[in-house]
Amino acid sequence: FRLERSICRQLWKLCSSRLSWSTVVTLGGIMVKSAQDRETKLFGWMAVILGCGDAFHLVPRAWALCTDGLAAHAAALGAGKFITSITMTIFYVILYHIGKRRYGLHIRALTGAVYALAAARIGLCLFPQNAWLSANPPLSWGIWRNVPFALLGALVIVVFLRGARQAGDRAFRWMWLAIVLSFAFYIPVVLWADVVPLVGMLMIPKTCAYVWVVWMGFSDMHRKRKETVK
Repeated sequence: FRLERSICRQLWKLCSSRLSWSTVVTLGGIMVKSAQDRETKLFGWMAVILGCGDAFHLVPRAWALCTDGLAAHAAALGAGKFITSITMTIFYVILYHIGKRRYGLHIRALTGAVYALAAARIGLCLFPQNAWLSANPPLSWGIWRNVPFALLGALVIVVFLRGARQAGDRAFRWMWLAIVLSFAFYIPVVLWADVVPLVGMLMIPKTCAYVWVVWMGFSDMHRKRKETVK
């Protein structure tokens, strides 16, 4: 019964993730193709990069569930997680530049901090001590590499929270909340998913938060096009 319940959880996570992935990639592709300004094109590429990175994690997971189980494919799953960690970092750097461009920010120290935290995150991901290909990677390194990532997210949250309020930006007024939710669901998975597997289900609402981010950009593109027609 426990085995069946575990398999059902994994299949539900997989189906939900694949639906979210296809939504993100589709919306991103439409934005890249239909963009009439640099901000929208950036948003589209950001979504495509996120979706492509997630594919390296989802495809091995789907294959493992359809064949001989997750444990037999630890190396492929770990490699996918490594690639996803890099693309998620790039995602937030691009999102920062969208906020910077949208709200006219010209703070060199802030941009420097964003790049420094992104470099620290990617640099920590490259250390062999992460044991990405292992079936039991160390929790300590999972925490260390996510410290600069969380700080990077915090900076982006502040940019959109203050920027949207000061500019009266209704289109992105909840962007900060979507980012907060993505981290709120992601951090418990990093800390406790290996001990309590059910916590891994939080990756579903985390992915939904990313879809919300992309949907806001897509909706804003349509708003701009309608205003152009008028």
